[in-house]
Amino acid sequence: MNVDLIFKIAAIGIIVAVLNQVLIRSGREEQAMMTTLTGLIVVLMIVIQQIDLLFKTIKSIFDL
Repeated sequence: MNVDLIFKIAAIGIIVAVLNQVLIRSGREEQAMMTTLTGLIVVLMIVIQQIDLLFKTIKSIFDL
């Protein structure tokens, strides 16, 4: 298991949560929503890259 990946995703979540709260408290709800969506997209891209790597590994193991 890649612990670095877990820490990277957790760090993104923490940063997004803090930014979200700061923006909401300063009356910038729209920017807070955009920050949350951006964080979600970044995490999804990381996960998609890992799924791609998994499928490539499976493909090479089974010589497909």
